[in-house]
Amino acid sequence: MEEVTPRSNEYWKRAYLGPLPDEFLRVTTAQDIQEVSDRQAALALQNIQNSYTPYMAPNFVGRLSITVAQAKLVKNYGITRMDPYVRLRVGHFVYETQTATNGGRNPRWNRVIHCQLPAGVDTISLELYDECNFSMDELIAWAEIRIPQSVLRGETLEEWFPLSGKQGEGLEGSIDMVMSFNNVVVQPRMIQTNAPVVLVPNVASGTRMPVFVAPNQPQVARPPPVLSEEDLTRIHEMFPQIDKEVIKSVAVANNQDRDAVINALLQMSS
Repeated sequence: MEEVTPRSNEYWKRAYLGPLPDEFLRVTTAQDIQEVSDRQAALALQNIQNSYTPYMAPNFVGRLSITVAQAKLVKNYGITRMDPYVRLRVGHFVYETQTATNGGRNPRWNRVIHCQLPAGVDTISLELYDECNFSMDELIAWAEIRIPQSVLRGETLEEWFPLSGKQGEGLEGSIDMVMSFNNVVVQPRMIQTNAPVVLVPNVASGTRMPVFVAPNQPQVARPPPVLSEEDLTRIHEMFPQIDKEVIKSVAVANNQDRDAVINALLQMSS
């Protein structure tokens, strides 16, 4: 009988007992290594995609559309005609119109401002300035305008709001504004928390190859239809008491929807 040495005993302990696995005596090729690397890369890419977290917009209740149409002031300050512009503050957000060059006492802007209305905000702070070339712009008039409840209920409203200034409270003139509100639900957007690059080993070259994760491509929204001049003329014939520029502003505020524009003008005329 053969003597069992400590070395042979160690070999017996390493012996495999039981059925052999499928990969037993299988020769690992470069293709096998590449397949494993590709599988690991796919898992890494999936983990990166899963690491996207939704980001909800701040506490907004909807979109407020404000058209600053024109103003009628009681006095022209300065030697030459004034160049007025309007600054609006809605919550913590500030918006400005363009300057009505040589607008004087009757400036026109017809500027449409779309802004998100924060929860709890029900007033608009308005300041009217005269743009100066060689000195600071001069504050001419101001107003605190409470957003009408009818606007928050979805109606379109045109109104002349009184302005305060050097002449006194509500005695500086008035400003024509059109307001509408849309209770738009703000869709969450996705922000990325990890860098979208994974280094994958390449068997052929032995170097690491960068694999880039393509970001989600945003869907391109189709532009809304635009009312033609003929449509605007017909609508103006239906509402001759409303200035055509105001009708254009109402059309912008209602996404150029002809029926919505007519309904809004009916509300303004009633």
